[in-house]
Amino acid sequence: MMRTRGLVIAVAALLGMAWGGSPVMAGDLLEKKVVVYSTHGESLLEVVADAFEEETGVKVDFINLKGQLADRVRAEKANPQADVMYGAASSVFFELKSEGLFTPFFPTWAEKLNPLFRDEAGYWFGTIQTPVVMFYNSEMMNPEDAPADWSDLADTKYKGQLVFRNALSSSARATYSALLQQYEKRGELAQGWDFLKKMDANTKRYYGSGSLQFQAVGRKEAPLSFAVLNGVIDNRIKNHLPLEIIDANSGSPVITDGIALIKGGKHPNAGKAFVEFAGSAKIQALLARKFNRLPTHPDAIANAPAWMASTRFKAMDVDWGALSAKQSQWMQTWDAEVKDVGKDRR
Repeated sequence: MMRTRGLVIAVAALLGMAWGGSPVMAGDLLEKKVVVYSTHGESLLEVVADAFEEETGVKVDFINLKGQLADRVRAEKANPQADVMYGAASSVFFELKSEGLFTPFFPTWAEKLNPLFRDEAGYWFGTIQTPVVMFYNSEMMNPEDAPADWSDLADTKYKGQLVFRNALSSSARATYSALLQQYEKRGELAQGWDFLKKMDANTKRYYGSGSLQFQAVGRKEAPLSFAVLNGVIDNRIKNHLPLEIIDANSGSPVITDGIALIKGGKHPNAGKAFVEFAGSAKIQALLARKFNRLPTHPDAIANAPAWMASTRFKAMDVDWGALSAKQSQWMQTWDAEVKDVGKDRR
């Protein structure tokens, strides 16, 4: 049921008392709708949108843009059509921040976050931490035969045993780039490209969707892959796939899915309210329970599934800020010079 206009004013005033940056002042009205561009799936967006509308009376128009989100925000810079960007890796947020596409805004929950999950100037904040882990089908591979680290994926003994996502996936783009950066930091970028080419030579197929990727591992097309941790957990629990997670020696890239206020959005007050709402401990815990999304907010863990508190993984040392300036070019090179190169020789 829609709330009354008076309650909308009260909500705006209540939230405005705590907001920093460009706050909603007491007496300001929330606009009647907010437009959200996202990489999150529609089922997740519907849960957040319905809860926000119930709380504030503000209608949420959302569009799931997947890998096209950043380009859409860029294309609309002169005349923004959205108010909030919700989802995509932190490297994308770094990139768009540098292009002047966000407005700084500090929600009340931001101070609780680890510095790894927030922009110190307030241009974006993490709402979900997303480790990307290697995993294998335990009906096809024994633990002693599984790779111990990412570098092992270039070993010829794994030829034809890998299936991956292509670089249209934001998590795959971030992972390939993070792996390449490990070599760059040692002054060995050429060796990094050689590693990716050898890994490609061992890759049986790339998939355009996560569901097809997991189906391939489940039907034993190949035993080894990598994916976001919650995707592995989902398929192990809900689809009963025999998947085992590998805690890589060098760590797993931890992608921070963020949220930001788009500069020049037509519904700025409602946009701030949505950012405040979507990143709150209450909503992060809700998404943890419904979608196995690992919260960035420490207070949300108490109300999250037990595996989130008990699962341990090493985080790879990735400079996401530095990576943001190189990822697009690196992935263009990967697509043109690495992916499926020499497949006719297999």
